[in-house]
Parts: sequence; C-alpha cells; structure tokens
Amino acid sequence: MALVKLEEFYPDYREHDSDNIDDIKNFDVYDQTNDKIGSIHNILVDEQTGKFRYFVVDTGFWIFGKKVLLPVGLADIRYTDRRIYAKNLTKEQVENLPDFDELEKVDYDYEEQVRGVYRTSTATSGMTKPATSRMTKPATYDRNTYNYEQDPSLYDINRQDSQTLKLYEERLVASKQRRKTGEVAIGKRVETETTRVAVPVEKERVVIERTNPTNATPTNPDNAFREGEVARMDIYEETPDIRKEAVLKEEVKVKKVVEQDTVQAQETVRREELDIDTEGRPIVDK
Repeated sequence: MALVKLEEFYPDYREHDSDNIDDIKNFDVYDQTNDKIGSIHNILVDEQTGKFRYFVVDTGFWIFGKKVLLPVGLADIRYTDRRIYAKNLTKEQVENLPDFDELEKVDYDYEEQVRGVYRTSTATSGMTKPATSRMTKPATYDRNTYNYEQDPSLYDINRQDSQTLKLYEERLVASKQRRKTGEVAIGKRVETETTRVAVPVEKERVVIERTNPTNATPTNPDNAFREGEVARMDIYEETPDIRKEAVLKEEVKVKKVVEQDTVQAQETVRREELDIDTEGRPIVDK
C-alpha cells in the first residue's frame, strides 16, 4: 500500500477544495497540554483509495527540526483556531519516531515502526476497562495481509469529535472609484474698444493794449524817433501727448475645493443561521 503526497494524488485539489485542505497545510500542531509541537508540512494519502493517512509534522525547534508522521486518526482538527491537536502525543514519542526525510523510504517496515510508537500510546490511554473484563488478545499483523482498517484508532477520522459546520453571511463592501466628470478651461482673449480722454491744454496769445496818456506835457525823450525798435515776446501753447500703457486690472486665481457628501446604498444580504434539532437531548451552545 503505497503512499503519495496530496498534490500528487489530487493535482487540482486547490480548485475543488471543499474541506479547506490547503488551509490545513498551514495549521500549527499542539499537544494535549497546549504546547506547540510544530506545523503541518504535508499530507500523505493512500495511492489506491485517496484516503488521508498521515500528516507530516515539522517539529521545528521542538526536536531540532525533525519531521515525523502523525496518523490522521490521532489528529483533532480545529478549523476556528487553525490548529491540530495530536492526541496522546508526547515529546518522548516524537523522539522515538523515525525521521521523515523522503517518501520513497516509507515502506511497510517504516510504517510499522511509526505505528508501534502510536499503538503503545493508544493502548495505554484505552486501559479504562473494569478489572473483571476479559483481556483481549493482542492483534497480530502480517505484511502481506495488513490493511489500514486493522488500526481504526490510527486512521479513522472521528468526525463526531472534530466536525465543523461553517456559517457564512454576506456583507456590503463599500468602495470608491474616482472618475472624471468634467473639465474647466480658463483662458484669455483680447477685446478692443474706443475710449476718449479729455486733456486740458493752454495756449498763449498776445494782447496789445493802447492807452492815451493823461499828461500831455511836451517832452523831448532821448529814445524818441528811433527807427527799427522792435518788442519781442515768445508765445507758447500746450499740445496733448496721448499714448497707451498696459496696467494690471485684475488677478484671477484658479483652484479646486473638495466637497464631501454621503451616499446611502441599500441591498439585501443573506446570512446563515443554525437550525438545531436536539430530539429531546439537552445541548450547550457555546
């Protein structure tokens, strides 16, 4: 009865995994005293039937990185805690177990060595019968006729102890997407208009005033009757000087502001609840 690794027997188990097998390969392993033993390294299955037979446990630093086989019947799987509890497993037993190095080395003799360690622990834990009960004869095993059904305590998974029912519910997940809703372009253009400006200017003109003297006394001035005498006076006037110059009329600033708003959404979601049929038996819902 050859054993193969999980991915060799079920190459697409990740796509059709209904029992969260891939999650189990990431679970940690603890003993009954809640001490961490190691973690799941791989899972070995029966090449003929595909049934799970062993968990490959990497003991990490507990036993110096030793890898050992844990029969699935001795594993209590706790999905919620992401843990596997090894029933009745002690550090001494791990030290006595053969080291798992290569799958090719796992033959009948190798498995018998593994089973021998665990049979001792299961036999010891099962010695709770009254003293008056009849002692049963130890089972005998033959390499030619042996099958895993002869060790139900090692290979049968008691689903009543570790059965898991998962309840799911839908939740509304709100997310935001940023999308462009418009664009604002602000530019300049030149417009022309005709304007008028009034500039007051001054002009000089000559005013000649003639008066008659009131004193008519005869005189003989020295400058009388001098020909060519001229009186000169400069005359000025203002002319408008009109020019154009650019001045800052207005300054425009362009910026964005963020306005916040709350959008209400409503959708129907589903949730799974337990329907418990106790059949008259009291139960405790923890």
